Order: sequence, then C-alpha cells, then structure tokens
Amino acid sequence: MKQLLQSLDSGELWLADVPTPAVRPGHVLIQTSTSLISAGTERMLTDFARGNYLAKARQQPDRVKQVIDKAATDGVGATIESVRAKLAQPIPMGYCNVGTVIAVGSGVEDLAVGDRVASNGNHSEAVMVPRHLCARIPDDVDDDNAAFTVIAAIALQGVRLIEPTLGERVAVVGLGLVGLLAGQLLQANGCQVIGFDFQADRVEQAQKFGMTAVDLSNGSDPVQVAQDFATIAGLDGVLITASTSSDEVISQAAQMCRTRGRIVLTGVVGLNLRREDFYDKELSFRVSCSYGPGRYDPSYEFEGNDYPVGFVRWTEQRNFETVLELMSGDRLDVSPLVGARFPFDRAVDAYDELEKGSAIGLLLDYENSVDPADIVAARSVDVVVKRPSSLGAPVLGIIGAGQFAQLKILPALASTNVRMKYVASSGGTSGTIAAKKNGVETSTTDESVIFDEVDAPLDDANIAK
Repeated sequence: MKQLLQSLDSGELWLADVPTPAVRPGHVLIQTSTSLISAGTERMLTDFARGNYLAKARQQPDRVKQVIDKAATDGVGATIESVRAKLAQPIPMGYCNVGTVIAVGSGVEDLAVGDRVASNGNHSEAVMVPRHLCARIPDDVDDDNAAFTVIAAIALQGVRLIEPTLGERVAVVGLGLVGLLAGQLLQANGCQVIGFDFQADRVEQAQKFGMTAVDLSNGSDPVQVAQDFATIAGLDGVLITASTSSDEVISQAAQMCRTRGRIVLTGVVGLNLRREDFYDKELSFRVSCSYGPGRYDPSYEFEGNDYPVGFVRWTEQRNFETVLELMSGDRLDVSPLVGARFPFDRAVDAYDELEKGSAIGLLLDYENSVDPADIVAARSVDVVVKRPSSLGAPVLGIIGAGQFAQLKILPALASTNVRMKYVASSGGTSGTIAAKKNGVETSTTDESVIFDEVDAPLDDANIAK
C-alpha cells in the first residue's frame, strides 16, 4: 500500500510503498476512501520541515533546551547523531481519514467489516486505528463531509471548554477550518459570534455562516471592534484558533473580555502572558487538548479503557460521534469548506497548493480498485534488490526498527557478509525506511515470515571481521 511521508530534515514529501500493518487487538483496519488535509497543522509541519536548522530551532525553542540538556549529559557527538537520526526519520502525514473497515481486531465488538468510519488515520491507502479513535458514519453523511469529523472535533472540544450559554457573545480569532467550524458550533449553542482573520475569503465565508466577521488586513483594531460588538463591558469569551508566534493575540483576547471572561486556546500562539492582562478581570485561560479527553492517554486510546460517562461525559470518541450526528441533522455545514481535490497519487501536488496559503478543505480521493482481501494480505513489501555479494550468505531477519536499531544495529549488520532479507516493524513505515537505508531486501509487518525463512543464529565464522 502507499502512504504519504515527509522528511523532517529536508521537507521532501513522497508516496512510499509500505506493508499493511497487522490488526492489533482493540484496533480496526480501514481501507481509505477520502482524507482531508488540515490546512493549519499540516502546513505548519511542512513549513517546519522545509526550514533550515536555525529556522527549526526558532520554531521549537523547548526542543532546543532538550538538545542542550542532552549534550550536557551524553556529549555533543552523541547528541548530534541522535538529532540527525530523529530528523531523518520520516513522519506519516494527515489525521482526518474516512474509509471502510476491512478487518477487526479482537475485542472490538461494535464495528464490523463493511462499516464506514471516520478516524484520525493518516493519508494512506489503509490505516490501522484504535477503536476509540474512530466513529461509525451515519448513512446520510457522505465521505466528503465525514472527512471533516476529526478537525471538527478539535473545534468542538474548544467550544466545550468555553462553556457557552444561550445569548453570550464570543469571539473566534482565526478563521481557518477549526475557526469556521467553531463559529458554527458556538452559534448552535445560542451565542452571537464575531470572527477575526487576515484573509478576506475566510472572513467572507464566516459571514455566510451567519457570523459577524472582520478582515484585520485593512487595519481594524480587533479590541475596539470586539468591545463594540459586545454591547456590555466586554465579550463573554474568546476562542483562539489562530497560528502565530506573536504574544499579542493573548493580550488582545484579554482586553476583549468582560470581568471573569473565558479565553480558550485551540491554536498555536506565543504564550508570554502578562499578569496585568488577567489579574484585574479575574480572567480564566485554558488550553484545549486536541479532540478531547482521552487524547494521548495510552490506557484509553490503545488499551481500550473507556472513561465512565458519569465522570467524563465527552471523550474524544464521543466528540467524533457528536460531530457526525450534527452533520446528519444538518446542524453543522461543512460542504462550503470543501475546496480543491486531488487523487491520492497526486498528494504532493495538493501540498504545493497548500503552500500558496489560501487553500482550506483540500481533499484526497483514493481509487480503491484493490480488493480489501489483497490489502489485508499485503504484509510484506520488497524494498531493495538482493546484493550479489550476499549470495550464499546466511539469511538474517531483524525484528524491530526503532531508533537504536537504525543507528547502531542495522549499520553494523550491513557491514557484514550476511544477507539481510527482512526487517519487521509493527506499522511498516519505520521498517521500510530502515530497509532502504541499510540494504534490507524486504519490509514486513508479519514476523512469522522471518521465523519461517531465516537461517540458524550467526556465529563468528560467518560474520566478516
């Protein structure tokens, strides 16, 4: 199967042939039909990847401190080697996926083969996703609309943290996908919404959704406009969905608010907070974590341990389900947000369109001409041609392709006269990258083929000195 990867070192994007992952307990395997490119998050990733080392350091000062601390303990040489290895490891792109379940892991009882689901899977012809990170799509919601499920859940979680009540006036700062969706959700909660952005087309779309929206590129003062809109002594809340390194956004949000107003950050902005902005009004400030409760909790996401509904009403999965219910009831309109679309084999072209800056709602379409059974069975991919020097040499298989294996073990083995035939990894991506770098013939997610074919353990007689 093909998967879209990007190098964090060079910024290069490409479609890689990788083996289909094995279906783990509590997971489902999905054949993708459509995926959505997140104009905010994914453009931020591509900008980071395409920057030089200095630009990367400026964008992630916290990581720079970690590198300095590591150099102090492990030494400069080892640290440089580790950083280069980390940047050289490609990352899968995307997190807004729609497709059909083609295999179900043990323990999953409420989904079956043939169900249409939305998930946070990558841009890939097939994805394996934990049960708590996908939701069944209602019959009256098409794939294009369902592709917005995950990004709408991000907006929904931000709205939940604002805790809106009927009649309140709330600002949304940043009218990308998350901002436009959040504005609709706030209106559904009975709020009057004002939006701010520097792009005229996004402001126009917000106005079409019924919001008051202001184009800041013409020099408007957002604080004054917000206070005029509030009609009382400031807004009840501000949801920040913008992406900027400036600290001014937080300060402006504080000035927009009434006493004890609420500010929620869903986007990425500078966070050098000024105490005086918050102290006099006793403002509250919260940072929204992705799709909602459960995110980044291995016990919830990978082990399948749900939170009791009486204590955690809205988990990330229940947010997915809520978004789909709103779409089904025509209470959340994402169809105007569908922009350009590209066949998956032209995914790199779609990111070139993204770089132009104005595109949102870019969709990737998957042909799905491959039989699902063939996808499930495609657990191994030939990566490199067998080296002539390996003819007659002991056959070796490697299980595991983590950073240590890629930095130390595989390069050492590549210098011997053994025939490295297999490298196995659970997801297939890291094994494929490791195979290309070190001359391993096949990347697999099925370790049983290794035990079936490799020779006896190595000894000093058959390893080159």
